[in-house]
Formats: sequence, structure tokens, C-alpha cells
Amino acid sequence: MLGSDSHKRSHTVVATDLNGRQLGQVTVRATPAGHLELVRWAQQWSERSWALEDCRTLSRRLEADLVRAGERVVRVSPKLMAGARRGGRQPGKSDPIDALAVARAALREPDLPVARLDGPERELRLLVDHREHLVTERTRAQNRLLWHLHDLDPDLALPAGALSKLRTCEQVRELLAGHRGVVAEIAIELVEVIVGLTVRINTLERRIATVVTPLAPGLLALAGCGALSAAKILGETAGIDRFRSRAAFARHNGTAPIPVWSGNATRHRLNRGGNRQINAALHRIAITQARIHPPARDYLTKRLAAGDTKTEALRALRRRISDEVYRRLHHDNTATSLTPAA
Repeated sequence: MLGSDSHKRSHTVVATDLNGRQLGQVTVRATPAGHLELVRWAQQWSERSWALEDCRTLSRRLEADLVRAGERVVRVSPKLMAGARRGGRQPGKSDPIDALAVARAALREPDLPVARLDGPERELRLLVDHREHLVTERTRAQNRLLWHLHDLDPDLALPAGALSKLRTCEQVRELLAGHRGVVAEIAIELVEVIVGLTVRINTLERRIATVVTPLAPGLLALAGCGALSAAKILGETAGIDRFRSRAAFARHNGTAPIPVWSGNATRHRLNRGGNRQINAALHRIAITQARIHPPARDYLTKRLAAGDTKTEALRALRRRISDEVYRRLHHDNTATSLTPAA
């Protein structure tokens, strides 16, 4: 097992046997030439697997080069690596210690996700992340603008979210035209920033919808799931076929409850782990279904009648939605793979 600790400028790899005993160590530059050097160094072991800490920004290029070279690569979460490092006998923290911990964590966990070449899901994830960053910038500018507008006209009250609409921004621009001074100048500049960001955000939303529609038509047909939620789920899941069951997917996204019981009392508590981005998307779908989807409303009523609190019932609904998302993603994946290329 070859465990790797990745950084911007270098990769440190430690080789172990099946018992976790260190066999060798090497550090190379994080370049294609360095990756080729790693493969040549690893060829001294005829049977080998690679374990990379799952920090995609740092390990993605190495992972892709290894997969293209025909190597078997698994992804180890930082949480598993940290646990293996704490359980090691060598104190401290260094690149070789971390790489050894990654290898030992991979040896202990037989069902780690296997790496593969990036598909359209990565493009979708980049687009969604970029849109979210622009929304954050716009919110910051909107908050600043609201304070300046209050300074200029304390009686002005805009509805929540109004500044995200281009027509409202145009109305605010006309209002500011009647004011003079530095505050008005700054406010006008902030309006222009908000308008520019809104145009870019709207363009990205249309592009995301165009990309996600052919990839996940079944997921988009799920009640309460819009294009942005579907894109978030697709991008963060990074291939539904890497999960062996719907239970494994639920554990990954944090909708599988954690058992907390002793003796005859069976109880569960909220799972605060897992991928919180997918969890948030599932929560949005659940909230929407609770308002507009009769089967979901009937299920919540049944859970409430059985003694669940509203929060517990919503968590149960979120788990059911996770299972349905798993089924639909598998169906979409199969349909996409069977569709002939244009």
C-alpha cells in the first residue's frame, strides 16, 4: 500500500506491507515529471495500490495521472487519516507520518471509494461553487448598500431579497440620482457591483441548468428538486456508482442516524458528519416537499402521529429522500451510459 501526503509543491509517499510496516519513502515535486518518477519508484512492488488523502485541490492531478497510468487508487478521508495518525507510535506530525497514516487507514478500511477520472460532475461542481462565491460577494455588497440607504433615507424599507432583482436595483439607482455626497457615490457604486454580480449569477444558473438536465433527468423529476439542488448533489456525489448501497450513500451524506442505545432502549441521534453540502440540498428538497408534495405530507403526518417531533419526522423524510435520490441517480447513470455519443 502506497500512502501519499500531498501539498502544492510536493508529494510524499510511504510504502507499507499488508501489516502496515513501512517499506520505503520518497518525496517528489508535484509536477507530471514528479508523478512519473513516483510510478517508476513504485514499480519495485508488482502488486500495489495507492491511497491518497481526499483533498482534491492538492491531490487531483496526482490522482488523475495515476489512474491514467493504470494504477489502482483509493481515496482516504482526512478524518480517517487523522485517526490512524493518533493511533501510531511515532509522535509529532510530518509529511512521512501523515503519508504512513494514510496507507494504514487504507489497509484498515476495505470499502474506500476508488478514484476515477473526472467526468462532467467536476465541471458542474466548479460552476455551482463559483455561483455560490458570487452570491456571497453580492450579499456582502447588498448589506453594505442597505446601511448606506438607511443613512440617506431612514424611511426606505426594501423587502427581503429585493436587491437580488434587477428591477429593484434600477429603482434604487433612480432614487440615488437625487442625492449628493460621498455616501450617495458609494451607494451608486455598490448598486453597479450588485447589478454586475446578479447578471453573472443568472447566467451561471442558466448554464448549470443546461449542463445538469441531460445528466440527471430523473433527479430533476423528483418533487422539490430544482436544477441548483440537482447540480449540488451530482457535483458532490462525484459518481453514484462508488457507493455500494443506499445505506452507504446515506452515511456519506449524513442522513443515516447514529445509534445511541444500551440494553433494551433503542434510540438514535442526529448524524452531524457526512457531506454537509449534499445534506443541505436534501434538506431543501424535504422542506419543499413538506409544503407541496402530498405523499411527503402524509408521511410526516404519520410520523407525528407515531410520537415523533416535527424535527425527527423531517429527518426521517430526509432519509427517505436520500434513498430515492440514490435510486434515481443510478437510473440516470445507467441511462446516460446507454445513450450513444453524438
